[in-house]
Amino acid sequence: MSNEARTGGSASIPASEFRERAERLQALMQARGMQACLVYGDEYRKENLRYISNYWPLFERGAAVVPSTGEPIIIAAPEGEQLCREMAAWSDIRLLQEFTCVTVPDTIEYPRADYASLGAIFAELRAAGPLARIGIAGLQDIPEPLMAIIRAAAGDAELADAGGLLYELRMTKSAHEIVCLQEAARIADAGYRRMIREVRPGMTELELAALAYGECTKEGAEFMPFIVLASGARVDTIIGRPTRKVIADGDMVMAAIAVQYEGYVATVGFPFVAGTMSEGQRRFIDILVEAEEGALNELKPGVPMGQLVRAVKERFARHGVTEYDLYPPMHGCGLAEAESPYPDEHSEARFAAGMTVNTDVSLFGHPHGSNRIEESLLVTDEGYRSMSGLVRQLSKTWREEGVIEAR
Repeated sequence: MSNEARTGGSASIPASEFRERAERLQALMQARGMQACLVYGDEYRKENLRYISNYWPLFERGAAVVPSTGEPIIIAAPEGEQLCREMAAWSDIRLLQEFTCVTVPDTIEYPRADYASLGAIFAELRAAGPLARIGIAGLQDIPEPLMAIIRAAAGDAELADAGGLLYELRMTKSAHEIVCLQEAARIADAGYRRMIREVRPGMTELELAALAYGECTKEGAEFMPFIVLASGARVDTIIGRPTRKVIADGDMVMAAIAVQYEGYVATVGFPFVAGTMSEGQRRFIDILVEAEEGALNELKPGVPMGQLVRAVKERFARHGVTEYDLYPPMHGCGLAEAESPYPDEHSEARFAAGMTVNTDVSLFGHPHGSNRIEESLLVTDEGYRSMSGLVRQLSKTWREEGVIEAR
């Protein structure tokens, strides 16, 4: 275990938790007859690799080879070696040429690199015992040329999809993970609060988004996976990027901010209007607020997830807006902005304490606008706790005072 792992702010994942994660994965591997598991990750699909190792590659690929017993071996590429040593929770780091820059087909030469090979790593594991079955977490993300190298290195060993093992481990969160998500939500709230307070007709969408980027960075965001922001007729783009469009008086603004802190991502979103709000926009926001409250009433341990989805759909049907309901109103959150569970109205899986989820209660293409309410939530023994104080405050002041005011 690296001595430098998990230093920094008070909200972080300690080295002991990475050790526990590896041991839990090894128990699942042993139950499925796997003698090793390769956990893949890169800059874009980082979640599983960061979960098991804390390493998040920049430009390059990465992996963790987890044996059935003992510490994982971390795979990096030369340009990111020092970053890997700075971040990784494990000290055994090997460099593989095949893991260099993901965006170019060229072979990049690093004359000082001390390369290992995947075949040599698997040979080390075979020295400790047979290697008959190797799990792969991230099969859908690994490019075929790299898979060919993995197959060749594995030899006669069976390659099995191990993605489900990581999803199982990530489904419920530890106390440390929850603290990281709460910090991400706090930062997202700060950025969103500033947008609501400072939006003005005449500014561009990019200018409004810049306020949130700056505020979240100042507050300690590690990364911002996205700011969805659109105004006026552009709200119908559903997940529109901010543009140079000038925001006009009376434009509804659809925004969502995702903030990453120590790998964990929380998202916040609530409708607001630049300048004068119309009565139609007011009624539209009423529907969204009512539907989200209906969802929250069903968010408690033991409740089938489909029941929450149906509660939202029933409220939409009551108001005659079902045709504008395009996708389920909730998904999981954690090391990805959207992760399992992602239930529909037929889902029989039940909520459990320790799960973290996002509401995403939305309507798109409605005559008075398109928008969503999104907040990150923790399922508790008693029900739920919002990790976004801002969305709860906005919902309360809207219901009681009919205003959207970020206090």
